Amino acid sequence: MILLDIEGTTTPIAFVTGTLVPYARAHLVPFLEREGRAGEAPGLLAEMDRDSKSTALKEVQGRIWEQGYERGELIAPVYPDVAPAFARWRSQGHALGIFSSGSVLAQQCLFRRTTAGDLTPHLQWYFDTNTGPKREPASYASIAAIAGTPAAEILFISDAAAELDAARAAGMRTALADRPGNLPQPSHTHRIIHTFDELP
Repeated sequence: MILLDIEGTTTPIAFVTGTLVPYARAHLVPFLEREGRAGEAPGLLAEMDRDSKSTALKEVQGRIWEQGYERGELIAPVYPDVAPAFARWRSQGHALGIFSSGSVLAQQCLFRRTTAGDLTPHLQWYFDTNTGPKREPASYASIAAIAGTPAAEILFISDAAAELDAARAAGMRTALADRPGNLPQPSHTHRIIHTFDELP
């Protein structure tokens, strides 16, 4: 099984910080008003300011983005090697999964409407903060259990060394995605890849 992060791994960080987050902020109040939840706006805006990974915030953002994708206002860029790698791995019999702090809904919407087309047929698993924090080994142990796959048979790819540390502690294999625009990482011993073409 191959488990993937999104931001900085399959999709440029700039799309998240420069497009998705501002879009959610701009549409948050009208969305909550339509839902009869306007009183929640100050708290959720404050959470956005803190870059909170709270499940409640991620669920609201996911629903806002879903509407944006459906209206054609959002299209998710993916790196050029992503779609060929997904097809290659799937043809080789690998199950593919996503683990992101964004909600499962947000993940599905993103991969359904990418610059490379609908990539969801390649994806079998989606995991979000309901599974647990991305920097806790227990989250990765839970993923292995849910997927019914020994942790040692799962490769987790992320742009964050701390997440890879947690996955490795749970027994997974790891690779650090070093993409253009990604943040510098502290010293680590994870394999570094620049594209998915470097993996079989």
